[in-house]
Amino acid sequence: MTDYKAMFDLTGKVAIVTGAGGRPGGIGQAYASALGAFGAKVVAVDVNGDGAAKAAEDLKGQGIDAIGVQCDVSDASSVTGMVAQAKAAFGKVDILVNNAALMLEAIGHPLCAIPLAEYEKIMAVNVTGPILCAQAVLPGMREAGWGRIVNQLSSGAFPAQSVYGVSKLALLGVTTTLAQEAGRSGITVNAIAPGVTDSGAGLTLRENPSEYSKMWEMMCPLSYRGQPDQLTGAMLYLCSEAGSWTTGQVIHVDGGAVMIP
Repeated sequence: MTDYKAMFDLTGKVAIVTGAGGRPGGIGQAYASALGAFGAKVVAVDVNGDGAAKAAEDLKGQGIDAIGVQCDVSDASSVTGMVAQAKAAFGKVDILVNNAALMLEAIGHPLCAIPLAEYEKIMAVNVTGPILCAQAVLPGMREAGWGRIVNQLSSGAFPAQSVYGVSKLALLGVTTTLAQEAGRSGITVNAIAPGVTDSGAGLTLRENPSEYSKMWEMMCPLSYRGQPDQLTGAMLYLCSEAGSWTTGQVIHVDGGAVMIP
C-alpha cells in the first residue's frame, strides 16, 4: 500500500531557496520554512547577506537545520561559491527554488522606453540568475539521479504587460527547456506563477493600486490577494516525490486570476 504521507517527506534532502532573506514576510521565507517543516535542510540565500543570516536564524528557531549565504544570483562566481558553501555544510543539493527576482525595480518602466542598463539588470537577476543556479546544481543532481528545480514565475506574465512580465515569460522558456534537458536524469523542472501576494514587496504595491489591478480584482473568482503560505502547497508538491511525474509545467496559484485549460 502506498504511503501517501511519505511522498511529501523531504527528510535527508537539501534545499536552496534564493531570495529567502529579503523583506519580512517574503515568499522565499515561506518556502524555506515549509521545506524545513517537511524535513529538508535549508540554504537561505539572498543578495542581502544580513537578511540571509537572519532567515537562517529564524529557521533554526523553528528546529530546522539551516545556513544563510549571501549571493548575487546574476554573478556566476557568486553562484558557484554559494553552491560550494551549501555542499560544504550539507554535502549535496537536491532541491533548488529560484525565487530571487527584481519586481519593484521593474514597475513603472515601459518596455519601449526602459534604459538598456535597467533592462539588462532585471533580466540578469530574473532570467540569467535561475539559469546560473541551475547550471551550478545540475551536475550533482544528475550524479544522484534525483533533483527538483522550481522557478518562480508570475501571473503578470500571462500575458506579459510589463518588463517584469517579459522577464517571467522568458523564465517559462528556461523552465521548459531545462525540463527537457534534465528529465532523463530523474530531475524535474517546474514553475509556480503566483498572483498578487501579500509579501513584503506585494504589500508595497498594494499601497498604490492601479486600474489594471482593480480590473483583475473584479474578475478574480476567489480572493484577488493571497498570502505567501498559500503558495507552499504547490511548491512542496513540486519539490517532493509526490511530483515525480510532473515536469515542464506551470502551476498557477492566483485565486483564479489566470485560467489555462
